Amino acid sequence: VQLQASGGGLVQPGGSLRVSCEASGSIFSIDTMSWYRQAPGKQRELVAAITSRGSTNYSDSVKGRFTISRDNAKNTVYLQMNSLKPEDTAVYYCHAGLRAYGVGWSIYWGQGTLVTVSS
Repeated sequence: VQLQASGGGLVQPGGSLRVSCEASGSIFSIDTMSWYRQAPGKQRELVAAITSRGSTNYSDSVKGRFTISRDNAKNTVYLQMNSLKPEDTAVYYCHAGLRAYGVGWSIYWGQGTLVTVSS
C-alpha cells in the first residue's frame, strides 16, 4: 500500500491550487483521510480531514479557504486551496487510516508535495 501525493507547486498570494493523493495497493477499506502540512522550522500540523462518510473538519487557519474532498471509487483525497497566503507555504502530506488485505488496519503517509506561495 502506498499514498502518492501530487499537485504541489508555486502559486502567487491569493491564488489557488489543488493537491491530490491516491492510495493504491491491496486495500480493503479506507477510513479517515487527511492532509497535514509542515512548514520550515515548524511541527507538522493537521490541515483538514474527511471521514469515509464525508464528514469534514479543518484547522482554524484554513477554514473557509480550503476544501477537502474524496473520491472513494478512486481511493483519492483532494485538497482545494483558495486565497492562498505566504504562510500556507509548506510540504503537504496526505495521511490515511485503512485496512489492507493480509495486513489489517494501519496508518499510512504519503511522500509530501511542496506548496510555495510567493510573488
